[in-house]
Formats: sequence, structure tokens, C-alpha cells
Amino acid sequence: MDPLLKHREISFSALHPDPDQAQSAMLLLDDLDGVEGIHLLHSQRLQISYRLDRITLDMIEEALRELGFHLDNSLMAKLKRALVSYSEETQRTNLGCDQGNSQCTRKVFIRHYSSQNHGCRDERPHHWRIYR
Repeated sequence: MDPLLKHREISFSALHPDPDQAQSAMLLLDDLDGVEGIHLLHSQRLQISYRLDRITLDMIEEALRELGFHLDNSLMAKLKRALVSYSEETQRTNLGCDQGNSQCTRKVFIRHYSSQNHGCRDERPHHWRIYR
């Protein structure tokens, strides 16, 4: 099981001119970078699978809000959203990803390479290396 592949549900508000918001959102998100799959659960709910190293649920929901979709803003939905946001950002930070950075894996490999003992290090203290 891949820990970077996330499966989440997105719920929409019923008070919107488009009665099938989930279907409309599914068509828009289908070709988004990092999205692995989308399944329609209900006219106001969809399930999305995405790669955490490329995109987060916050990014997806922000894009939907900018396009005019109304997400479910009940207390339970807000609590779930906050918990998912915190856990995903913590996991991305532990992987070495910046928020909004799609080159996460590159930074992980750079950090791994710089931590290895490979003989390409300058052993002088930092203040000596920048002295001119």
C-alpha cells in the first residue's frame, strides 16, 4: 500500500444552482496532475484518489471554490477538513515538500544525496566558506 496515495471524499452543499455539483467537479478534476481516480458516490459527494507528493486536498478544494463550487460547510465537514489538512501538511513537511511544490520527490533525493558521505564536502566552517 502506497502511503502517498490518498483516498478522500468531497461533499458539496445542496444549496447551489447546479444540482449535480459532484458530476461537474468530477469532469473538471479528472485530468488534474496528481489525481489518480475519481468516483461519483452521490449527486453531492465524490471520492477522489490523489498523490500527496503532487497535490493536497486543500489545493483541490481551493480550486473548486475558485471555480464557484459550494463545499459542505457543516461543523463535521470543517473538522474533517482541518484534520486532513494538518495531517497532509505534516506528512509533506516530513518528506521535504514545500506547500504548493510539485517537485517534492526531487527535494527528497537532493536531501538524501547531501546527507551521504561521498567526499564532495568542504570541511571548513560555514563562516570561512563565505568569507572573501
